[in-house]
Amino acid sequence: MANQGAKKRKEENARHMKTLLRLIIASNVIYLVVRIGVFYSSFTWKHWVGLILTSLAYVIPYQQLAAMAQPAYSDDGELLDGGFDMSTGGICGYLHDVIYITCFVQLSSTISEKFWYIYLVIPGFAAYQLFGLIRGFMSHGSEGGEEDDKTRKKREKMEKRASRTKFVKTRTR
Repeated sequence: MANQGAKKRKEENARHMKTLLRLIIASNVIYLVVRIGVFYSSFTWKHWVGLILTSLAYVIPYQQLAAMAQPAYSDDGELLDGGFDMSTGGICGYLHDVIYITCFVQLSSTISEKFWYIYLVIPGFAAYQLFGLIRGFMSHGSEGGEEDDKTRKKREKMEKRASRTKFVKTRTR
C-alpha cells in the first residue's frame, strides 16, 4: 500500500505524455499531408521554415515536460516519487499552452498563412507576466508621498475611530 500515490502519478504522467506525443505526431502528419499532398503547388521554402519552427516549439516544451514527469527511484529500485503533477499550473501549464498553441497554429496555417501571427500570443503573454513581476518590485508611489489636507484629516479620523474602545451590549438574564 505504500507509495500508491506515487505509482498512480507515474501511470498518469506516462499516459499524459503518450497523449501529448500522439497530438504532436498527428498535427505534424496532418500538416504534411495537407500542405504537401493537397496544396503542393503553393508549398514554398517558407513552409519548410514554419515546419522547423513548429517542430522546435513542440520538442523543447515536450522534453521539459518529459523531464518533469520522470519518476524518482531509490538505490534499490523502489519508487520514491511518481514525478511532477502535470495538472498543476505554473511553468507546467505554460509549457502545455505552448504545445497547444503550436498545434493550433500549425493546423490552421494550412488554411491561411495569417494564422502564423497567433504565435505572437506567446511572447505577448510572457511580456505581460514579466511586466507584472517588475511592477511588483517597483514602488507604487503611495509610500512616503505627500498627502493633501483632506486625505490626512480623513486618515486621522479613521485612526481615532479605530483607537476608541468599543462597548458591546450584552443581555443579562
